[in-house]
Amino acid sequence: MRHVMYGIGFAVLSLAAVHVKAANHEVHVGGASVRFDPQDITIDVGDTVTWISSSAQPHNVHANDDSFRCATGCDGDGHGGSGAPQTGPWSATVAFPHAGTFGYRCDPHAAYGMVGTVHVVEGGGGGGSDFVPITQSFTGAWYDPTQSGHGLFVEVLPGNGILAWWFTFTPDGQQAWFGNLGTIAGDTATIEALKTEGGRWIPNFDPANIAQPGWGTLTLRFTDCNHGEVTFSSTVPGWGSGRMDLTRLTQPAGLSCN
Repeated sequence: MRHVMYGIGFAVLSLAAVHVKAANHEVHVGGASVRFDPQDITIDVGDTVTWISSSAQPHNVHANDDSFRCATGCDGDGHGGSGAPQTGPWSATVAFPHAGTFGYRCDPHAAYGMVGTVHVVEGGGGGGSDFVPITQSFTGAWYDPTQSGHGLFVEVLPGNGILAWWFTFTPDGQQAWFGNLGTIAGDTATIEALKTEGGRWIPNFDPANIAQPGWGTLTLRFTDCNHGEVTFSSTVPGWGSGRMDLTRLTQPAGLSCN
């Protein structure tokens, strides 16, 4: 289990390869809406994240890979902490000593979209300086050349909107697609994805059978006009969380790369 610290505060981490002071990042839990705020953050290796709840509803913070479960402290923190959902006030701090993408959820409210992601990057990436603002020029089809056969269709919309759908496969090898409308904030696009289910080929297609349950969160960032990444965190068992590099496959006629 990742090293977990109890309470609000900060840790002084002795990391031989890191010569800057670790930072603490706060995420607010619940409050006026059933969500984490911010929902998606990027931090540096060695930084900590403190989740703070003052909500009258029971919430917790549970990593999709089960590496931590926190509320009044965290399970196994050595201080008697518990990750079972609790009403506020409570806080818990987790250290992230390794790079990676860590999806998490509130167990009672994951089905309502109360999920989040911590992106942990090497060397100063927490400021997002490696990524460029998302503009209309990023509209197109994107895929990972090392995983040819599935990928995303992305359309950047007016008013900082975005439409993204991932056409891919289920963990057991069936075809699947999921996505939704999302929002762009500078260099980051966040989509609360829905997974389309229940359809059949014509003439047996019946729109009454179509369902779109929540799938999880997609986060898009781009390093230049032809390269980027998608990170994902699913609330559906079996899908997990992770990251895929993206390379442009198509660009609509008339759109220049800027």
